Amino acid sequence: MGDGRHVIKPLTPETFPAWLALAEKHNGVWGGCYCTYFHDDTETTTRGEHKNPEFKRRLVEEGVAHAALVFEGDQVIAWCEYGSPEQLPRIYHRKQYDAGETNPAPWRITCFFVDRDRRRSGVAREALDGALQLIAQAGGGEVVSFPNELEPGKKTSASFLHNGTRAMFEKAGFTFERHIGKSKTVMRKTIPPAGA
Repeated sequence: MGDGRHVIKPLTPETFPAWLALAEKHNGVWGGCYCTYFHDDTETTTRGEHKNPEFKRRLVEEGVAHAALVFEGDQVIAWCEYGSPEQLPRIYHRKQYDAGETNPAPWRITCFFVDRDRRRSGVAREALDGALQLIAQAGGGEVVSFPNELEPGKKTSASFLHNGTRAMFEKAGFTFERHIGKSKTVMRKTIPPAGA
């Protein structure tokens, strides 16, 4: 998968070192999160017993941490994290989201990260498209996400848009449902299974 210049690969134990290199280039991203914030403990891995990079590695090995990685050569330059609500239970404004959720989706997209040297170049959208392709390969279904709605005319640093923008999701065919919190939205799209 990819556009010729970039290739999309899933986050696996084999691609984890390339993913980790991008995370470490950015001091663990989001203040050392290593893209673990939205995860919870599993039966065999407890967050408090491991530093974030090791916690993430263990989740990848258990098959409960998923992401579409955008590769340029052998380097990861962006990713889009996705998974089931059970795999990614910790979302912002969860009480408000749950209170208004009448049709829980089997998939959610929670986080993007783009190399600081590649921001505002469309790479986040490549990562989103890659995640949707990987979801289709896994059987498809409804996908929900929580992108930011930007105030018109207000500049926002790309580094703060951990879940992308409403406009990007609309261009990818997602439908706006409602607002949660101050600037988050709930957006949804149904992905048919690959080959359907």
